[in-house]
Amino acid sequence: MSHRGAGHGGITHSGEGSGTARVPANETMSHGAMVGLGGDASLMLHGFLWPVYTDQGGVRGDDKFYVQSMAMATISAPFEGGKFTARTMLSLEPLMRHDGYPNLFATGEVAYGEALVDRQHPHDLFMELVGRLDIDIADGTTAFIYGGPVGEPALGPSTFMHRASARYNPEAPITHHWFDSTHITYGVISAGVAAPRWQLEASTFRGREPDEYRWNIEKPRLDSWSVRASYAPSPAWLLQASHGRIEQPEELHPGEDEHRTTLSAQYNNARGLSAMAAFSAKDREPGKTLTAWLGEVNYDLTDRHTVFGRIENVKNDELFPDHHDPLHDQPFRVTKFQAGYAYRVPLGPLNLALGGSAATYAKPAALDPYYGRSPFSYTVFARFSLGD
Repeated sequence: MSHRGAGHGGITHSGEGSGTARVPANETMSHGAMVGLGGDASLMLHGFLWPVYTDQGGVRGDDKFYVQSMAMATISAPFEGGKFTARTMLSLEPLMRHDGYPNLFATGEVAYGEALVDRQHPHDLFMELVGRLDIDIADGTTAFIYGGPVGEPALGPSTFMHRASARYNPEAPITHHWFDSTHITYGVISAGVAAPRWQLEASTFRGREPDEYRWNIEKPRLDSWSVRASYAPSPAWLLQASHGRIEQPEELHPGEDEHRTTLSAQYNNARGLSAMAAFSAKDREPGKTLTAWLGEVNYDLTDRHTVFGRIENVKNDELFPDHHDPLHDQPFRVTKFQAGYAYRVPLGPLNLALGGSAATYAKPAALDPYYGRSPFSYTVFARFSLGD
């Protein structure tokens, strides 16, 4: 999880997000349990269990009780001139049905041989299984290599699960497959150079998204690439730009590759306010270029009370996957407005957050017969976590 990066040799980098992504240096999260392993080596344990009930409104909406989960273990072993890190992240979300949970206007991946529409797929058992080696190459500058059978390439901002601006938001963004859908990739190798204020990196990875059978580790392959630049003008800010070529990401669209470009700006004032604004363009070959915008915020009013929100705008042509439907492959621009609240209760070594969110949507009138004129969704949750 993201934290102020106090690296080997006393080097202080901008905050570390998911994979090799950066977040603002001010973005600190409690690590959960820290265990000494002898010498300078240590084990960090973190995780959450997140029971959720959602009622996604409108004609195509649905309701469901489900449980999100994540467990993370990180071993760090500094040595003279560098540091080795091994990290694994697991989830029990494969216990859900293959089609996950209702999430109006979300698309991406496959379940039971059909494209997922108005639903969010569950995460795989293995969300990350990687190692990272950092070597000091100059005063305040390191070179690193990261990789493993399950990891995250250098593409897009830090994944929504690992951003403070989305800390208590119970729903995946409907723009997930524009910004951070590659956060579980079977086969990743990244290399880069990092300094206190900037980072340059490149990755090769498997482009195909995970299949619906989520208990196994799929065959790694290196057929796609990405590059990313990150810059921190101050501890409060992190700017990111990335581009990648993804080979045949979608199972139901063989032969269709994707060029993805993302830009993002993240802010954290170290006094309870975190926010992000981001843009993505998904240029498919062959196919149209589809763009998306995302803004989200999390504000800790006090030690107990938090408000959060998200606004997304996306141009999506996957809402009608049936080839016989007259609206098949027609792009529609949809906006989702979401606001929520969480109340935090410390429970010894654990933290409990009780809360909920509500969402409304703006969409073309052509979608009214399918979604209703003014669909409304709400979600309630209890989030148990070790660390934040």
